[in-house]
Amino acid sequence: MTTPSQPLSSDALLEKPAGDLATDVVIVGSGMGGSVAAWALRDSGLNVLVVERGDFLPEEPQRGDARAVHIEKRYANAEQWYDGKTGKPFSPGVYYWVGGNTKLYGACLPRFRAEDFARTQHHDGFSPGWPFTYDDLEPFYSQVEELFEVRGNLGEDPTEPRHSSEYPAPALRHEPAIENLAERLKRQGLHPFHMPNALNVESQADRELEAISDGAPSAGGLKGDAENRALAPALASANVSLLTRTRVVEVLTTEDGTTTTGVRATRDGETFTISATTVLLCAGAVNSASLLLSSTSAAHPDGLANSSGLVGRNYMVHNSTFFMGVKPWRKNRTAWQKTLGVNDWYLAGRGRTYPLGNVQMLGKLRGAMAKGVRPLIPMFLLNFVTNRTVDLYLTTEDLPAEDNRVRLVDGKIHVDWTPTNLKPHDELVTEVSRAVRRAGYPFILTERMGIATNSHQCGTAVAGTDPRSSVLNADCRTHDVDNLWVLDSSFFPSSAALNPALTIAANVLRVMPKIVASSVRQP
Repeated sequence: MTTPSQPLSSDALLEKPAGDLATDVVIVGSGMGGSVAAWALRDSGLNVLVVERGDFLPEEPQRGDARAVHIEKRYANAEQWYDGKTGKPFSPGVYYWVGGNTKLYGACLPRFRAEDFARTQHHDGFSPGWPFTYDDLEPFYSQVEELFEVRGNLGEDPTEPRHSSEYPAPALRHEPAIENLAERLKRQGLHPFHMPNALNVESQADRELEAISDGAPSAGGLKGDAENRALAPALASANVSLLTRTRVVEVLTTEDGTTTTGVRATRDGETFTISATTVLLCAGAVNSASLLLSSTSAAHPDGLANSSGLVGRNYMVHNSTFFMGVKPWRKNRTAWQKTLGVNDWYLAGRGRTYPLGNVQMLGKLRGAMAKGVRPLIPMFLLNFVTNRTVDLYLTTEDLPAEDNRVRLVDGKIHVDWTPTNLKPHDELVTEVSRAVRRAGYPFILTERMGIATNSHQCGTAVAGTDPRSSVLNADCRTHDVDNLWVLDSSFFPSSAALNPALTIAANVLRVMPKIVASSVRQP
């Protein structure tokens, strides 16, 4: 057994453990929350062990092959979940690799708007206020933007919140078709802007190399993800280690349930214990909630940290639509398309009494990508259409509802989800359709995303000030267990309508001083 005072060796931990392990801090999950937490703890003097159920994503030519990614599903390695309404299985949009979902994300890293942290009227009700403000988080947004070398321009988006610093690098330029779209939108009185992004492409050749990297692994290693930006530099510290291909199955506590003593994990069919003075859950909103629900004891019969009964509840994902504007007589030769956003409909105003949501470009669609959702359409026809489209992603905020939840049935994950706020989403589709037609794309194709499109999941262990109506306190420590923290998007009181990754990372840095102060190193 490794003693807590001895730094755990990354090389040793990548092999099969010989027995139980011990460390000061155990981090469950290596996605955006877990990797940034490891990075923030690298110089703390604490021994840190990151436990990841997946392995390193292989370096191979198939990373840039749309057929391998989208038709053969080469990198889709999550187990099936179940629709709580129908009982039918589905393949969730999550990935178990070192770096988590960021290995396949589009590297789009916007800040939430300042208004997202306040109680806001929506069509279907109110989104609740957060237990801290945008100004509380703002300095940490800047730090994470520096860490991930986010590219963006200030002064373009009228909803952009206050920044205490410039973006680390200028925004990625639009390619000609997207520049033309932006100009045509401006003529309509809209305010298209360059979407903040962590794709480190300089030349057109770089863009061609990374052309399918939205929803796929980075073919050239140019995408700023949680592994290469945060975890790799963290592992350069002698105090930080990584254990792959290991699933945490239970969070352990003292008999009275007030203190966690570590976790129980399995690897290659063997079960072992990792003792720790601090446990950080960063496995994603569904898996972190599932882990808490499965960690039952006499002190926590309904699941760990669940005295409120809210663990797994208030599950949210964005209402989202894939949107294609088609210009049949002209090909769109854009390589990296994900450079433009529009937030003119994000907030109430301009004659609207409630928000509609965000518009951003998708990576350029290819026929092989569409084949996954339209398998009966011949590939030549899919290629013909997608070669002539501009492709957008429309998101509207999903409001928290206690009946939208994550449950465990015979150890399997069931998701009960009835989307909220659909009328504003329909209005957003209508507004964008009108604008894109006026911009020169007369034919519109849309595809509403369903329960399986859940990469923006959040809300299953909500943070707040009242233990009766929240699972975590304002610093994301569980109300019920003193040394257990949840640092993924589980804590979100509301979903906003923007990509959550930057907010997850900034929040980790916000709460990290509290974690370090409470993580007394074992003798």
